[in-house]
Amino acid sequence: QVQLVESGGGSVQAGGSLRLSCAASGETYSSYCMGWFRQTPGKEREGVAAIASDSNTYYADSVKGRFTISKDNVKNTLYLQMTNLMPEDTAMYYCAIARPSCGGSWTLFRRYLEVWGQGTEVTVSP
Repeated sequence: QVQLVESGGGSVQAGGSLRLSCAASGETYSSYCMGWFRQTPGKEREGVAAIASDSNTYYADSVKGRFTISKDNVKNTLYLQMTNLMPEDTAMYYCAIARPSCGGSWTLFRRYLEVWGQGTEVTVSP
C-alpha cells in the first residue's frame, strides 16, 4: 500500500504563499489520481485540487487561479503551490491517492480514494 506524508504547512499573512508537499512511498500505481483536500473544524473535508496520472488537473472554484497542483514522478512527490492566500484558506490540508482515476468529480474521487495522508496545517491571518 502507498504511504503519504505531507509537509510545508505553516502560518502566513493574507496575500502570502506556501508550497505543500506530499511524499509517497510504498506500492507504485500506473493509473491513479492524487489530490489535496482541506478541512476546518465542524466542516466536511473538501476537495481542493487533483492531478491524474496523465497530468490532467482539476481545481475547486474557490482556488482556481491561486493554487497550482503538480507532481514530480521521479521524487514521487505531490505539490500544492498556494498563492494569494486568504484567511478562508485556513485549514488542515490532506493529500490523498485514488485509483484508477480522479473520476471527474469529488464524489467519485472519494469513492476511488485509497489512502489519506496525516495532514499539514495552514493558517492565514488577515
